[in-house]
Amino acid sequence: MVNLDNIQSRLPDFLIIGAQKAGTTSLYSYLIQHPNIDAAVTKEVHYFDVFFDKGKDWYVDQFPSLKKCTDHLTGEATPYYIFHPNAPIRIYEMMPRTKIIVLLRNPIDRAYSHYHHAVRNLGEYLSFEDAINKEEERLYGELEKFRSEFNYNSISYQHYSYLKRGIYVDQLQLWYNLFSKDQILVLNYEIFFSDLPRSMNTVTNFLGVSNYEYQFEPLNQGEYDSMNLQTRDFLREYYYPHNQRLFEYLGQPYEWE
Repeated sequence: MVNLDNIQSRLPDFLIIGAQKAGTTSLYSYLIQHPNIDAAVTKEVHYFDVFFDKGKDWYVDQFPSLKKCTDHLTGEATPYYIFHPNAPIRIYEMMPRTKIIVLLRNPIDRAYSHYHHAVRNLGEYLSFEDAINKEEERLYGELEKFRSEFNYNSISYQHYSYLKRGIYVDQLQLWYNLFSKDQILVLNYEIFFSDLPRSMNTVTNFLGVSNYEYQFEPLNQGEYDSMNLQTRDFLREYYYPHNQRLFEYLGQPYEWE
């Protein structure tokens, strides 16, 4: 159902907030095929994380007018939102009734995909093993700066957080502390892509629009060498307690090895 409070101001009815490298581009591209879902100017608007100083009017301009289409929805997909420490409260204060969609991928695979994205696009020069070993040093003090500086942005926190972004439970708790459970849809990446028609029906039902026959094409599939087995064993042990906390928090286990 359309959020009538958002019609005049053209604020989004839904946000896909992450996780990064967990299929958000594919999900958004499928959703905007729906005749009753209108795309934003760009998939990743980055207002509530990087461009918050641009102001609400700028954000509103990123979405189509809904005044003549009261049965249409609009939304955006910025996967940094789930991880940015200030995004949840900023979103809640502006759009307390918007719907939130989250895709969660095995954090080991997510971290490795994230790393190769950084190598291809951001000039990451360290090996994967060195990058995860240096992550704590790279991110040291950044969270405190976010809390003390209103419009603080951090390249390291955004782009070199390979391990920390995969500790999903700590991120989700911030969102559930603000938004009601029926406003948040959490999807398992592996299950989502194993049965796309059924998965998209789940999403469209959550958004309150009719089911639709989407055309599915894989997007953002980067190719790279397999992870070192010892590194994978290390990450499996690293993430185990965090994953267990996540499964307990959500009330369901995921088959992540």
